[in-house]
Amino acid sequence: MSTLDTDPEHPLGASWMNPCGRDTSPGASGPAHSRLSGTERTIGTVPSDQSPQRVLVVDDEPSIVDAVATTMRYEGFEVSEATTGRAALRAAAEWSPDLIVLDVMLPDLDGLGVVERLRRDGLRTPVLLLTARDAVGDRVAGLSAGADDYLVKPFSLSEVVARARAILRRTDPAGSTPATRLTFADLVLDEASHEAWRGDRPLALSATQFALLRMFMRNPRRVLSKSQILEHVWHYDFGGDGSVVETYVSYLRKRLEPGPPLIHTIRMVGYVMREPDVDPGPG
Repeated sequence: MSTLDTDPEHPLGASWMNPCGRDTSPGASGPAHSRLSGTERTIGTVPSDQSPQRVLVVDDEPSIVDAVATTMRYEGFEVSEATTGRAALRAAAEWSPDLIVLDVMLPDLDGLGVVERLRRDGLRTPVLLLTARDAVGDRVAGLSAGADDYLVKPFSLSEVVARARAILRRTDPAGSTPATRLTFADLVLDEASHEAWRGDRPLALSATQFALLRMFMRNPRRVLSKSQILEHVWHYDFGGDGSVVETYVSYLRKRLEPGPPLIHTIRMVGYVMREPDVDPGPG
C-alpha cells in the first residue's frame, strides 16, 4: 500500500502524472531518460537561462520514486533516481546532487547508513529523510547520522517540495547578509567557508545544524522562540512542528561538547545563546 497522501491542490493531483497528461515512464515521449549504475536520470524542463538544482530521489517503492521524482521535475529540478542505498552512494559521488531525498528503509543499506557513509566520505550534500517512524528516538538517530530534515510518511507531495526548497535556501542563502566570521565565547563560525570551531576543535555540522548555530551567533543574548527559529532556519512558509527545533537544539548542544553550555532553554519562551554562568566563589 502506498504511503503517499495525494494532494488535490497540487498540479499532479492524485494521478501523479505530468500536468499536461503526458506519461513520464521511461519509454514515453518527453524528457530523455538514461540508466546508469542502477540509477535512472531525467532532466527536468527549466528556463534556458537558469541552471536547475539537482535532486537525487532514493526509495525502493516504485510508486513513491515516480511520484516524488515527477513532482520535483515539474517544479523545475533536475532529478536522478536510485532504488538502493549503494546506488544512491554511487550517484551522490558521480552526479553531485544539491539535495538527496532519501527513504530510511532500503533493501541493502538503510538510509541512516547511507547518510553516515556520505558524511564519512566528506560529502556534505543536504539530506531530507523519508521515514515511517515518528518517535523522538528515530528522529534523533537521523539527525545524529547527519541528515538535515525528515518527513514522516504518509506525506503530501507539496510538502516534499516545500521542505526541499527550505533546505536548499538555508544551505545556500543567496542574497542574505554578506558572509562574515562570527565569534561568541570560544565559538567561531565562518560563513564563507561554511566551517565552525569551538576553541581549536572543528565542528562537524550538517547544513541545518550550521544554519541553526549561525542564527544563535547572529543573535547572542537574545531569546529566540521556536516559531522564530522555524521561520529563519527552516524557512517554512507553513505551520512547522516545534518539536523539530527541540530535537535539533538538543543535537547541536551535543556537537558543542565538551565545554560549558552556551545554548540555554528559557521555559515556555524559547532558547538563548549566552555566556555560561560563572560561579564567583566564596567572598
